[in-house]
Amino acid sequence: MISISNEKGLLQRISIGPHTLHSDVALELGGTGLAPDPHDLFDAALGACKALTLALYAAQKGLPLEGLDVTLSRDSSQERQGVYGLDVQLTLHGALDEAQRQQLLRIADKCPIHKLMTRSEVQISTRLGGDPG
Repeated sequence: MISISNEKGLLQRISIGPHTLHSDVALELGGTGLAPDPHDLFDAALGACKALTLALYAAQKGLPLEGLDVTLSRDSSQERQGVYGLDVQLTLHGALDEAQRQQLLRIADKCPIHKLMTRSEVQISTRLGGDPG
Protein backbone atom coordinates (compact mmCIF):
# COMPACT_ATOMS: atom_id res chain seq x y z
CA MET A 1 0.00 0.00 0.00
CA ILE A 2 1.12 3.52 -0.71
CA SER A 3 0.03 6.42 1.48
CA ILE A 4 0.66 10.10 0.92
CA SER A 5 0.27 12.83 3.50
CA ASN A 6 0.88 16.54 3.52
CA GLU A 7 3.96 17.63 5.47
CA LYS A 8 4.08 21.38 4.94
CA GLY A 9 2.70 23.57 2.20
CA LEU A 10 2.75 21.45 -0.94
CA LEU A 11 5.48 19.06 0.28
CA GLN A 12 4.07 15.53 0.43
CA ARG A 13 5.43 12.49 2.29
CA ILE A 14 5.03 9.26 0.32
CA SER A 15 5.15 6.05 2.34
CA ILE A 16 5.65 2.81 0.41
CA GLY A 17 5.97 -0.01 2.89
CA PRO A 18 9.09 0.77 4.93
CA HIS A 19 10.29 3.40 2.43
CA THR A 20 9.70 7.14 2.52
CA LEU A 21 9.91 9.50 -0.45
CA HIS A 22 8.80 13.06 -0.89
CA SER A 23 7.14 15.02 -3.66
CA ASP A 24 6.72 18.75 -4.12
CA VAL A 25 6.45 21.36 -6.84
CA ALA A 26 8.83 24.10 -7.86
CA LEU A 27 9.06 27.41 -6.00
CA GLU A 28 7.46 29.27 -8.89
CA LEU A 29 4.39 27.04 -8.53
CA GLY A 30 4.09 27.65 -4.78
CA GLY A 31 6.08 24.67 -3.54
CA THR A 32 9.29 24.50 -1.60
CA GLY A 33 11.27 22.80 -4.37
CA LEU A 34 12.63 20.35 -1.78
CA ALA A 35 11.57 17.20 -3.63
CA PRO A 36 10.80 16.00 -7.16
CA ASP A 37 7.42 16.80 -8.62
CA PRO A 38 5.00 13.98 -9.52
CA HIS A 39 6.04 14.11 -13.19
CA ASP A 40 9.65 13.48 -12.14
CA LEU A 41 8.55 10.45 -10.09
CA PHE A 42 6.53 9.13 -13.06
CA ASP A 43 9.51 9.52 -15.37
CA ALA A 44 11.90 8.02 -12.81
CA ALA A 45 9.69 4.94 -12.49
CA LEU A 46 10.28 4.25 -16.18
CA GLY A 47 14.04 4.75 -15.92
CA ALA A 48 14.35 2.60 -12.82
CA CYS A 49 12.29 -0.17 -14.39
CA LYS A 50 14.42 -0.20 -17.54
CA ALA A 51 17.62 -0.31 -15.46
CA LEU A 52 16.36 -3.16 -13.28
CA THR A 53 15.03 -5.09 -16.28
CA LEU A 54 18.37 -4.85 -18.09
CA ALA A 55 20.41 -5.78 -15.02
CA LEU A 56 18.24 -8.82 -14.31
CA TYR A 57 18.18 -9.90 -17.96
CA ALA A 58 21.95 -9.55 -18.37
CA ALA A 59 22.59 -11.55 -15.19
CA GLN A 60 20.17 -14.26 -16.31
CA LYS A 61 21.73 -14.52 -19.79
CA GLY A 62 25.32 -14.20 -18.59
CA LEU A 63 25.93 -10.99 -20.52
CA PRO A 64 28.97 -8.94 -19.44
CA LEU A 65 26.93 -5.90 -18.38
CA GLU A 66 28.89 -4.30 -15.54
CA GLY A 67 26.53 -1.39 -15.00
CA LEU A 68 24.34 1.08 -16.80
CA ASP A 69 23.15 4.64 -16.65
CA VAL A 70 19.72 5.78 -17.71
CA THR A 71 19.07 9.42 -18.60
CA LEU A 72 15.55 10.65 -19.29
CA SER A 73 14.31 13.92 -20.68
CA ARG A 74 10.70 14.86 -21.19
CA ASP A 75 8.72 16.98 -23.56
CA SER A 76 5.48 17.82 -21.80
CA SER A 77 4.67 20.78 -24.05
CA GLN A 78 1.69 18.89 -25.53
CA GLU A 79 0.58 17.07 -22.40
CA ARG A 80 -2.79 18.84 -22.35
CA GLN A 81 -3.39 17.50 -25.86
CA GLY A 82 -2.64 13.96 -24.68
CA VAL A 83 0.98 13.68 -25.83
CA TYR A 84 3.73 13.20 -23.24
CA GLY A 85 7.15 12.54 -24.70
CA LEU A 86 9.98 10.78 -22.92
CA ASP A 87 13.43 10.35 -24.42
CA VAL A 88 15.44 7.59 -22.74
CA GLN A 89 19.19 7.24 -23.23
CA LEU A 90 20.90 4.06 -22.05
CA THR A 91 24.63 4.00 -21.41
CA LEU A 92 25.78 0.39 -21.07
CA HIS A 93 29.05 -0.47 -19.30
CA GLY A 94 30.97 -3.68 -19.86
CA ALA A 95 32.58 -5.71 -22.63
CA LEU A 96 29.40 -6.02 -24.69
CA ASP A 97 29.55 -6.62 -28.42
CA GLU A 98 27.18 -4.76 -30.74
CA ALA A 99 24.72 -7.66 -30.95
CA GLN A 100 24.48 -7.78 -27.14
CA ARG A 101 24.03 -4.00 -26.98
CA GLN A 102 21.17 -4.17 -29.49
CA GLN A 103 19.64 -7.11 -27.62
CA LEU A 104 19.63 -5.06 -24.40
CA LEU A 105 18.14 -2.08 -26.22
CA ARG A 106 15.23 -4.27 -27.37
CA ILE A 107 14.77 -5.73 -23.88
CA ALA A 108 14.65 -2.24 -22.32
CA ASP A 109 11.32 -1.58 -24.05
CA LYS A 110 9.90 -4.76 -22.54
CA CYS A 111 10.12 -3.54 -18.96
CA PRO A 112 6.78 -3.68 -17.13
CA ILE A 113 6.49 0.09 -16.62
CA HIS A 114 7.19 0.79 -20.32
CA LYS A 115 4.43 -1.66 -21.23
CA LEU A 116 2.11 -0.15 -18.63
CA MET A 117 2.71 3.36 -19.95
CA THR A 118 2.31 2.44 -23.63
CA ARG A 119 0.01 -0.56 -23.91
CA SER A 120 -2.40 -0.45 -21.00
CA GLU A 121 -5.62 1.33 -20.35
CA VAL A 122 -5.25 2.51 -16.77
CA GLN A 123 -8.50 2.75 -14.87
CA ILE A 124 -8.47 4.92 -11.75
CA SER A 125 -11.18 5.01 -9.13
CA THR A 126 -11.01 7.95 -6.72
CA ARG A 127 -13.18 8.05 -3.60
CA LEU A 128 -13.41 9.81 -0.27
CA GLY A 129 -12.32 7.97 2.86
CA GLY A 130 -12.19 8.57 6.58
CA ASP A 131 -14.53 10.48 8.84
CA PRO A 132 -16.43 13.28 7.04
CA GLY A 133 -16.70 15.29 10.29
